[in-house]
Amino acid sequence: MDGVPRILMAGEVHYFRLHREDWADRLDKLAAAGCDAVASYMPWLVHETTSGEVDLTGATSEYHDLIGFLDLAAERDLLVIARPGPFVMAELKNEGVPFRIYRDHPDAVPLGWDGKPASTATLDYLEPGYLAEAERWYAAIMPVLAERLVSKGGPVAAVQLDNEVGMLSWVTNTPELTDRTLADLATWAEQTWGREGSVDRYGVDPGDTERWAAWWRAGGTGGGTESQQLAVHHDLGAHHRDRYARYLLRLRDVALQHGVDGVPFMVNLHGTYAGRGRHFPIGISQLSKAYAGVPQTTSGSDHYMGELTVEKVPDLYVMNAFMAAVHDADQPITSLEFEAGTGDYGEDLSSLTSPETAELKTRLCVAQGNRLINYYLFAGGHNPPLDEPVGDGNDRIAFTGERHGFAAPVDPEGRLSQTYAGTASAVRAVHGAEHLLADMDEEYDDVVLGYVPDHYLTEYHHPDSAVRRDQVGELERYRGMGPRDILARALLLGGYSFGAVDLSGTPTSARADLDPAGPVVALATPPVLSRAIQERLAAYVRAGGRLLLHGRIPVTDDDGTPCTVLADELGVKVDGTVQGTPHFFPSVRATAWAGDQPEVRVGMMEHLVAPDAEPLAVDVATGAPVAVALAGGRVVVMACDYPSHLDFWRLVWERIGVRRRIIAEGNTPGLVTTSSADATGQRLVHLINVAPVPQTFTLTVDDDVPLELQLGAREGLILPVGVRLDDAVLRWSTAELDGPGDGSTLLLRRPAGPGRALIETTRNVSVDGDAAVSRTAEGWRISWPAGPAGYRLTVRLS
Repeated sequence: MDGVPRILMAGEVHYFRLHREDWADRLDKLAAAGCDAVASYMPWLVHETTSGEVDLTGATSEYHDLIGFLDLAAERDLLVIARPGPFVMAELKNEGVPFRIYRDHPDAVPLGWDGKPASTATLDYLEPGYLAEAERWYAAIMPVLAERLVSKGGPVAAVQLDNEVGMLSWVTNTPELTDRTLADLATWAEQTWGREGSVDRYGVDPGDTERWAAWWRAGGTGGGTESQQLAVHHDLGAHHRDRYARYLLRLRDVALQHGVDGVPFMVNLHGTYAGRGRHFPIGISQLSKAYAGVPQTTSGSDHYMGELTVEKVPDLYVMNAFMAAVHDADQPITSLEFEAGTGDYGEDLSSLTSPETAELKTRLCVAQGNRLINYYLFAGGHNPPLDEPVGDGNDRIAFTGERHGFAAPVDPEGRLSQTYAGTASAVRAVHGAEHLLADMDEEYDDVVLGYVPDHYLTEYHHPDSAVRRDQVGELERYRGMGPRDILARALLLGGYSFGAVDLSGTPTSARADLDPAGPVVALATPPVLSRAIQERLAAYVRAGGRLLLHGRIPVTDDDGTPCTVLADELGVKVDGTVQGTPHFFPSVRATAWAGDQPEVRVGMMEHLVAPDAEPLAVDVATGAPVAVALAGGRVVVMACDYPSHLDFWRLVWERIGVRRRIIAEGNTPGLVTTSSADATGQRLVHLINVAPVPQTFTLTVDDDVPLELQLGAREGLILPVGVRLDDAVLRWSTAELDGPGDGSTLLLRRPAGPGRALIETTRNVSVDGDAAVSRTAEGWRISWPAGPAGYRLTVRLS
């Protein structure tokens, strides 16, 4: 912002669900929580009147007064994250698209498998009639936003393009198979494979329009081989990704034409499911072509995961890492819908989220480089009636009833819920270190997690294609975080911080290089891995790179044809796969290299044949190797889902040359550690305890002076290390920073327990309150007793 690195903390407030007279109260409560920005959807459905005109001034209804809300935000010195759709979801009817669009443009309603109409309100984004209407909506709203951009002294700091594109088709397994889309697909196939190549690949001629449409709507099951069915499904997903990019980039162009320039365009990524983040990279895979490497454009996460626990914390960490992997060097990661509130979304008390959950998630996300967090939903409201009744049971703009946002930190009536204080505490922690953190990058140990975009090309499978169903099942079981999520969990809870690498090698991805002298590539592997990526990894190993594979040995290409390029390079073959059942319990034991390890039960294993390998673990029933070291120890293959025994996995990482920078000695599982640093070496150490018990441990960073620390159950800290003041250095502190100070003043946020800090300086040091200061050979040592958490300690240099 104005050349200054910032971390924007926002909250979602829906002006169209509040009376005008309530706007100021909700914005004041947002500001009181420490937020510096307000976000809001700006629904087409709400602003288009029954006459077809667009009201943004409130001339026809107070709920239409977008301009008044923007101007009030500016008066409150709040920035605005504008989210004008066309689709906005937000529990609105038709996901925020006017009913008229469906009546006037029936050709925009997609047909799915076997020609059945879509069961959701999704539309064919590129259907000319719909697209013209969407551009008309942008022609009305974008000039209003353009006049109020921060570059013109206004509050609008970012503009989101549409919302969760592709999500509705994914969650209903309904690809968009209209005649127009399939004609476009035929052109795409001929350009990609040629006409004869398309016939070989799919089993149908793209020039035969009628048969081509029927073939694809049947998912290739009307006579295609297994390989052709898999190719149909793979390329259907690839083509949809191309279409989504064309749509979002068209919206971007239209916004630019109407004067929106000089602020970031945002693309919202969907993908959490049933409280987990394992499916989230589907959204990255679907939409990255629309923003990766695109100037002044970036992505934002959209996640609903409930409590942050040892089960779920790797999900969120990997989500952020995979998002960053496909960005270019100038694209920060953000979160456009960051779950806040009680979690009681059904207003049935089936779920209540603990107040500290939003703070734990916030701390993890900013540690990983999030530069914008939008708490969703920050303030509730009510759903006004539709301008024109439709006879759907409530005739309101949304389906949640009269009240909306009943789980938010500020409820529909403006009352503060039990989660408001936790949200405010999270914002305070971020702003306390923002002056440093906004210009820092996360530091990693010597390992990266492999991201394979096509492993998440799994949103569609024809009900009659057994081979595709089986392939999707294997991909979902083994990809990303590994079988049973063990690979990511053993890294993160084992005390390692790691980035991710885009193994597709997309040129725009800043993290796509495979440097043989660089970090270990850790890859969770289903049996399917494209030939191109297998060849890339084989060349990487051949050049001296280090690799850890976890799961199945890749033996097929994306279309199911045999491909063992990587296995051949490693000199390993599979001699049978063993799966556990309710009556059969496969078990393995580590060999002598790992010391005295117990026999452990696993859910799956592959018997490996690798004459030149060192066995690391064997099947206890047969003695067959199921984990081996190859290439002089540079490659480890873990072809079993060895449990998350953290001490065992640390031995595995050490064996392949990965050393922890941050060691928390004595902690129990549940402590996440990572660090951020700037170009001058100033550092912040992030400690996040997701365990339900307190942690007492000795913290050592890069073999520096050990610190004895205590961290309460489900608490976090951002500790400064080597932070410069005027003629002084804060060597370390067991309390967080509580703002930038002024160079001669240090502000600390005291935790509940006793604490201390060390400052090196030739100046005199004084402290306020009940803290004490003494001069030692190391420097000025500051200490304070236990007391209420959150008190500010001021340290002055004179």
